[in-house]
Amino acid sequence: MNLAIGLPTMLACLVMQATVTFWSVRYYMRQAARQLSASGLVAGVRPLLVVMVIMMAGNLLQMALWAGLFIVLGEFDAFYPAVYHSAVNYTSLGYGDVVMSEPWKLLGALEAANGVLMFGITSAALMAVLQHLIKVHLVAGDEQR
Repeated sequence: MNLAIGLPTMLACLVMQATVTFWSVRYYMRQAARQLSASGLVAGVRPLLVVMVIMMAGNLLQMALWAGLFIVLGEFDAFYPAVYHSAVNYTSLGYGDVVMSEPWKLLGALEAANGVLMFGITSAALMAVLQHLIKVHLVAGDEQR
């Protein structure tokens, strides 16, 4: 039963993160085309920060999705403890101070695996954006010499 509920939730998170990642990188590339050529590195940091905030918001939204699932399953009565537990799972921090009941324990492990994958996507996208920023900055520096 855990897999029947957890795997579709993971799929929903993947779709959500892919959408956020695609939109964020697309936003950055549009901003970079306008700003970086004229202003250099400092102008590129602003779109990078926007991308970082949006991608983290995507991860937080996924934690909230898992928390909502835990509430629907009756594991938590309030949103805050459900989100706390979800964040501990999603980040694979694993405090263990809040533990789900035996029938739903596997969902915690599935959420941890999901979180690792989604943070991996986030990190890869941020690295691609940062590499682009550095590349454009180096090319602009070479042109000034």
